[in-house]
Amino acid sequence: MKFIVSSSELLKHLATISGVIANNPIVPILENFLLQLDETNLTITASDMQTVMMTEAQVESSDKGSIAVPAKLLMETLRSLPEQPVTVNIDEETFGTELITANGRFKLAGENPMDFPRAPEVNRNFSIELDSNVLGAAISNTIFATSTDDLRPAMTGVFIQLDNDHTTFVATDGHRLIRYRREDVKAENATNMILPRKALTLLNSSLPSAVMPVKAEFSASNAFFSFGNIKMICRLIDERFPDYENVIPQNNPNKLKIGRAELLSTLKRISIYSNKTTHQIRLKVSGNALEISAEDLDYSNEANEKLGCEYAGEDMEIGFNAKFLVEMLSNLNTDQLTLEMSQPNRAGLIIPDDKDENEDMLMLVMPVMLNSYS
Repeated sequence: MKFIVSSSELLKHLATISGVIANNPIVPILENFLLQLDETNLTITASDMQTVMMTEAQVESSDKGSIAVPAKLLMETLRSLPEQPVTVNIDEETFGTELITANGRFKLAGENPMDFPRAPEVNRNFSIELDSNVLGAAISNTIFATSTDDLRPAMTGVFIQLDNDHTTFVATDGHRLIRYRREDVKAENATNMILPRKALTLLNSSLPSAVMPVKAEFSASNAFFSFGNIKMICRLIDERFPDYENVIPQNNPNKLKIGRAELLSTLKRISIYSNKTTHQIRLKVSGNALEISAEDLDYSNEANEKLGCEYAGEDMEIGFNAKFLVEMLSNLNTDQLTLEMSQPNRAGLIIPDDKDENEDMLMLVMPVMLNSYS
């Protein structure tokens, strides 16, 4: 079995799906790419048993066959080569793989492709189509708030609620919650599922910069995405997602309107002086002035800054984790935002003032108990 391919073209395809391969895979065969040749069409597969990604490349060949090749070795070799045609020779009996370049030969020990796990079949009983930029926005706006706590698996993914008039994407780690809603993504039959963080991260990084349609199909246990020459199958998280609607406070009479960039830069500066464990900062609102302060009693460090804002409500003081606020505001694409609050011990809501007509976004952040310093 033999084919000729551009070194940079092959590397580009491998790099798109290489993120699937785990550092310490469950079985050694998963350290390999599966290459399946059907004349001029080369299908490359990477898997970690939970997520499978495939890409197709065009090559020069009239052969058919398959081989599993060591992913790391193949990618490092291609990275070190200047752009040129590479001939790949494969002995299908010994699985020996040889790369022939203009000036050299590189021999890799391949493995039996039959040992590579088969991609799960998706009984596609449910499907939607959406634009890649819409899917990318939904992932980017939620994924950072997923939990890394494997003891709460439902929170380690993004909850997707499909309805016939909109689709809602929700992520929470117990300290903050993001609800991102799209009016332009609809489904005939209402359903919901939890997609794992790793699969969504890989999906987001492989989405093209140009807008193209993405087909998303779902079965009871898997999701299947396809766009361009890329396909991805991932196992859904089979857990019950928390009842997030009940957590969102409905009556928030205290509303603070402020510029996002101005607030973010102040938070970054003040948080340098906060306690390194709690990251606690204090927001004190009085009239149209917002004072943000932090104090680290262990080192006698403190800082405060005043900002102008538009405020309607009672004067109040509330504590937040600066790390969460900074991350949330960094992921928000708006010039102005409104912070809605009710009491110092109730969650605050961050709502962007400028947004796309088809999107609705709400960020919730839990307060922290303030220390008694004044």
